Amino acid sequence: MALLARAPRPLLFGWATASRTMATSPKKAVDFFYDVLSPYSWLGFEILCRYRNIWNIDLRLRPVFLGGIMKESGNKAPALLPRRGVYMNNDIMRMAKFCQVPLQLPKDFMGTVIEKGSLSAMRFITAVDLTQPQFVEAVSRELWMRIWSRDEDITQPENILTAAGKAGLSSDQCKKLLEMGSSPEVKNRLKATTDEVLKYGAFGLPCSVIHVNDKPQLLFGSDRLELLGNLLGEKWLGPVPTASKL
Repeated sequence: MALLARAPRPLLFGWATASRTMATSPKKAVDFFYDVLSPYSWLGFEILCRYRNIWNIDLRLRPVFLGGIMKESGNKAPALLPRRGVYMNNDIMRMAKFCQVPLQLPKDFMGTVIEKGSLSAMRFITAVDLTQPQFVEAVSRELWMRIWSRDEDITQPENILTAAGKAGLSSDQCKKLLEMGSSPEVKNRLKATTDEVLKYGAFGLPCSVIHVNDKPQLLFGSDRLELLGNLLGEKWLGPVPTASKL
């Protein structure tokens, strides 16, 4: 019994040492490029948000336009390839359960992803990023919840405003941000960020970019985060890290 009582002490000491190391070491930048039209982006987003205070990283959320990436890279949406589309529908639900993200496929998948798109939503998030960056995470999550959990629209202004309001923005802030969405400043910023990730080699989303030995490395997909941790010298604790694992 005495041995059992003493056993946790080295683990606590090790964690305390790791915490002091994190406090003194400069944080490593992780740029996470995403579009709320991408369900896999939602998975990667939630996992990285969970690790933000566990790994010694500076997580930088970078909204981009998936449609522009697909066009410039010559890629095709998985839903347009029958076999791949069927596999993806099954895979995304397995991954959502594994990652503990409340994702449900919309009834009209093709209409939601291919026809409606996400340009207005991503311009709105970009406007938030320019003026109220502290709300980017919450606004992005609310838009994902609409499209990928409740099968609700994210293209109409009133629906974007509803999501922004749930994220904590005031009515006046929401209206100003919606107006900003059509401004050259927002359009140019969204295009510039999209061009940036294309230069890194993006062909889809999500993409995480880190700099190792002063060289950028792009990792595609929400299933490359264990590798991302390894490249950063951090410990992977699964998609849902808990205190017991620490």
